[in-house]
Amino acid sequence: MLLKSCCIYSTGVFSMLFLIAGIALVLSNVFPLFVQSMVKKKVVLENGTETLEAWENPPAPIYMQFYFFNVTNPLEVLDGDRPAVVEIGPYTYREYRPMEQVNFLDNDTKVAAVNTKTYIFQPNMSRGPETELIRTVNIPAMTVMEMVKDNSFDRIMVSAYMKSIGEELFTTRTVGELLWGYEDPLLKALHLVNPKLVVDAVFGLFYKSNASNDGDYVFFTGRQNYKDFSRVDTWNGNSSLNWWTSDECNMINGTNGAFFHPVITKTETLYMFTSDLCRSLYTLYEGDVTVKGINGYRFVPPSEVFANMTVNPANAGFCVPAGKCLGSGLLNVSVCKQGAPIIMSSPHFYQADEQIVKDVFGMVPKKEYHETFIDIDPLTGIILQAAKRLQINVFVEKLPAFSQTGNVRKVVFPVVYLNESVVLDDASVLKLRAIAVEQNVVVNIPFMLVGLGIILGGIFMFLMCRLKDPESTPAERQPLLSS
Repeated sequence: MLLKSCCIYSTGVFSMLFLIAGIALVLSNVFPLFVQSMVKKKVVLENGTETLEAWENPPAPIYMQFYFFNVTNPLEVLDGDRPAVVEIGPYTYREYRPMEQVNFLDNDTKVAAVNTKTYIFQPNMSRGPETELIRTVNIPAMTVMEMVKDNSFDRIMVSAYMKSIGEELFTTRTVGELLWGYEDPLLKALHLVNPKLVVDAVFGLFYKSNASNDGDYVFFTGRQNYKDFSRVDTWNGNSSLNWWTSDECNMINGTNGAFFHPVITKTETLYMFTSDLCRSLYTLYEGDVTVKGINGYRFVPPSEVFANMTVNPANAGFCVPAGKCLGSGLLNVSVCKQGAPIIMSSPHFYQADEQIVKDVFGMVPKKEYHETFIDIDPLTGIILQAAKRLQINVFVEKLPAFSQTGNVRKVVFPVVYLNESVVLDDASVLKLRAIAVEQNVVVNIPFMLVGLGIILGGIFMFLMCRLKDPESTPAERQPLLSS
C-alpha cells in the first residue's frame, strides 16, 4: 500500500515538474534560440563546408531573359509623335556564375573572389533565335551626339560624317548584336581619330560581360558576426563608390544579392550592392510565401528606393549632375557607363511617375511581371526564389545641330528589360525540408514536456480517484468477509 501511494504521488510530482519545465522553456524561447545559434555557427564561409561549396557554385539554375522593345513608328517619332513600341521576347540564357580566384584573408574573416558570369543561349526557352531583328534607338549615335553637342567643331564634323554613312536615330540589329556587341561605323571612325574619346569601336548592351566578371570583390565570411555573412567589404579595392554626389549614395552596402545571412526577421532591411545599377539598394519584408513546400519571407525594394528626391530626400545624391534630378522610378547611370545616356528603371516603368509611362505607347506596368523580389528561407538565409528585373532606357532629345534627331520629343526611350531569375533546385529543397523537420523537433521539445506533464497529471488524478474510491478500500470490504 505504501509503495502504491508512493508511485501515485511520484506521478503527480513528475507531472508538475514536466509542466513547469515545459512552460518555462516555452516562455524563455531556449530551444528556438539554440537552433538559431547552431545555424549561425554553421553558415560561415570556410574551407570544406557545404556553405562554401554552394557559395562558389550555386546549385540552383539561373536564367537571364531579355525582352526588347521594337519601335513601330520611327518616322512619326522623328516628326514629334509619341513613340510606340512592342515588347518582343523572351530571349533566354542559362547563366553560370561561379566564384573564382577565391582567397581567404585576415584570419579567414574575409574572402576575395571574382564572380565570373557566362551566358548560354537556350533556344527552347526563347521566342526565336539570336538572329531576329530589332528596331531600336541607335545608342552609339545618341551617345556620340550627346558627347559633342557643346563643342562646335566636333559637332559639325560628327554631324557631317553621320550623314555620309547614313547613320540615323534608329537602327535595326539582331538580338545577338544588341546584347553582345557589333562594330559600329561611327564609333570605329571616332576611335581611329581619338582613341581617348572613344575607347572601343564595338558596342553592345552587355559587351564584354559574357564569360567575364564585374570586378574584384572582398566579402566577409561571417566568422565574426553572422550578419556579415557574404557582405561586400570592398569592390575593385574600394569600400565606397565615387560616381554619386553624396557619401550616403556612394556607400557599398549589403551582399551581392546572391546570398544573405541566416536568421532573418520580418523587421529587417536587407541591403544589396549591384554593379548593374552602380549603387546599393535595400528591400523590405512584404509577406509570407511558400516555394516548393518551403515557407519563406518575400522581400521587395519599396518605391522609395527609386523615388525622386522630393519624395525621398536621401536620393538627392543620385541626381547627376548635382541638382539635375529625373522623375521617380528612374536612375541616370551615364556616370558609370562611359557617358552613354543610359537610364535604368523597372520594366515598363513600374513604380515610375505616371507621365513617364504615358510618354511611350506600349508601356503596361504590372507588379506580378515587373517587380523585383527575393523569397528567403528565414532560418538559413537561402534564397528560395528571386527575380531581378531591370530595364535599360536611353534619354532621347532633339539636338538642333543634328538633323538625325528631327523633331523628336524629349523622352526616356525603353530599349530592353531583363529578368534574372532563380528557383531553388530539388536537391536543396530536400536539405531544407530535413532542416525544417529537425528544427520542428527541437523547437517542440518544450511542448512535448507540457504534453507529457498533462498526461501524467491525468494519470495522477485517475489514480487518486481510485485510491479514494470507497468500494475499493479494505475497511468497507471487511464486514463481508466476516459474515
